[in-house]
Amino acid sequence: MGYTLAEKIIKNHIVDGEMIKGTDIGLKIDQTLTQDATGTMAYLEFEAMGVPRVKTEKSVAYIDHNTLQTGFENADDHRFIQSVCKKHGIYFSKPGNGICHQVHLERFGKPGKTLIGSDSHTPTGGGIGMLAMGAGGLDVAVAMGGGAYYITMPKMVRVNLTGKLNPWVAAKDIILEVLRIMSVKGGVGKIVEYGGEGVKTLSVPERATITNMGAELGATTSIFPSDEITLEFLKAQDRAEDWIELKPDEDAFYDEVIDIDLSTLKPMAACPHSPDNIKTIESLAGQQVDQICIGSCTNSSYRDLMTVAHILKGKTIAENVSLAIAPGSKQVFNMLALNGALGDLIASGARILESACGPCIGMGQSPNSKGISLRTFNRNFLGRSGTKDGQIFLVSPETAAASALTGVFTDPTTLGEGYKVEMPEKFLINDNMVIAPATVEEMDNIEVLRGPNIKPFPETSPLEETINATCALKVEDNITTDHIMPAGAKILPLRSNIPAISQHCFTVCDPDFPARAKELGSSIIVGGANYGQGSSREHAALAPLYLGVKAVLVKSFARIHRANLINAGILPLEFCNEEDYNKISLNDKITLPDVKSIIEKGGNVKIINETTGQEIMAKCELTDRTRAIIIAGGLLNYTKENS
Repeated sequence: MGYTLAEKIIKNHIVDGEMIKGTDIGLKIDQTLTQDATGTMAYLEFEAMGVPRVKTEKSVAYIDHNTLQTGFENADDHRFIQSVCKKHGIYFSKPGNGICHQVHLERFGKPGKTLIGSDSHTPTGGGIGMLAMGAGGLDVAVAMGGGAYYITMPKMVRVNLTGKLNPWVAAKDIILEVLRIMSVKGGVGKIVEYGGEGVKTLSVPERATITNMGAELGATTSIFPSDEITLEFLKAQDRAEDWIELKPDEDAFYDEVIDIDLSTLKPMAACPHSPDNIKTIESLAGQQVDQICIGSCTNSSYRDLMTVAHILKGKTIAENVSLAIAPGSKQVFNMLALNGALGDLIASGARILESACGPCIGMGQSPNSKGISLRTFNRNFLGRSGTKDGQIFLVSPETAAASALTGVFTDPTTLGEGYKVEMPEKFLINDNMVIAPATVEEMDNIEVLRGPNIKPFPETSPLEETINATCALKVEDNITTDHIMPAGAKILPLRSNIPAISQHCFTVCDPDFPARAKELGSSIIVGGANYGQGSSREHAALAPLYLGVKAVLVKSFARIHRANLINAGILPLEFCNEEDYNKISLNDKITLPDVKSIIEKGGNVKIINETTGQEIMAKCELTDRTRAIIIAGGLLNYTKENS
């Protein structure tokens, strides 16, 4: 039996374990990326390991999230990151150069290579045939230090694309259809691999849109073959030497197969407040729109914005609409400026934002109260936009531009004859905003610059023999990392200050949680299914750690968040019987007797609700390695003990 495309890359990079589905495997990582909202902590963790210089083929730090500088905090973090990069062998992409995933796709990604990034949308790199995965900052730090990245060997899903998209139907509509079929938790423990004759009809930017939003499936990653279309893209980026052909074996086995006829798809939207709440634009047509935002790492490519410019050229946006557009990279921005498309966007009434994440991460452009905002982004979680009652819909650039002109939901297929962007034979290449690291000879002379907002990694301690705690919070299904550790312009500047940012932990769900947890000193959190979906932000584990959370007991976890809890030394427990969720209430006193011995030997964990006298059994499925991490009190302690 042959190998899938992803299995071939795994086979070439596996350094620990065997390719047996459901078991732990360690992978050699070729490339890493960070962004500034997660990067400061990742580099503090890297420094704590005492490794003088990164051991990867290429590591890049991007400044794209915290670019709104209303105080010294973000600027200080950027200065710190730049100085760490210079000293330790990391390339530094300055603010304004673009969004990490867009720039990495353009300038650094290579088919067949492994990439992890401290951002959940790192699977964008799958658009050119990389095995690209989101991870916590500590995992990225370990990889930069030469350590393996561990995942559970995933199942393989084949999405068979046939036919061809009709005019004005977009790649965004393909991934929305996949989300409709699989749901936001349907990809957990799986790699989604795209194939079939329909793949040849999609450009690299379109493929990257699809792999980018594969993060919303909960998948380990998503990937496309590396073919002649990939080669054309890399040639245009003057990187033809980076190309290799990659495709699955004809007799490869897939655990699941999904067939999608591209010719049957219609323009769609993910409706509030989940990326898998899918409806057709046709069914929403006529509803008034207040705001439209075009950009993010999902839909800010040259192809996307040239399409938008074509639709808006010579026209004016509706008077009731605020339209904001953010090119994904300096390369895209500059090319639009030189070919006149930027002028068409400006003339239509669009507000042009810098090449950064911006509104997608809640950094400006919050909609009005109860405002309906159409966004070409990847997440529409409640409150993520910065407006608690904002109604956020995820759509394609085609739908966004058509609706901007009318002021209501508008099906772009009503625009008439289709439009195809001719991809350039050569992109404008100017890497003058990427700063190379110092040489080995120079690195000792580089000073790392720290601002007063930068605080050390929170202290962790080895697992206690018995845990006595209180239920400090009880939450429902599909809790996201935006619930646990909100983003936005007010909170993101605190990402390098865990004591300060912890005061915002879970305040979306319960404003009193931080004070209650800190006062209790030792607590647990109880949750429902798919707990921790969304971002890779390890702050969603580090803030609870700082507040004294010892364990999280839920029906099921999202992949990256569970790994981040383990890295922080917090026990990830799952109910053996989901009905037992009803046996614990807020403020109940909880005991986990002999928990260290149980974790050491393996087996289910007994939980005693001292308030009611009821007993609950929980699973804590760990490998030998993750068991040792939990017992040590987290990955940083484990790494120090084993280095």
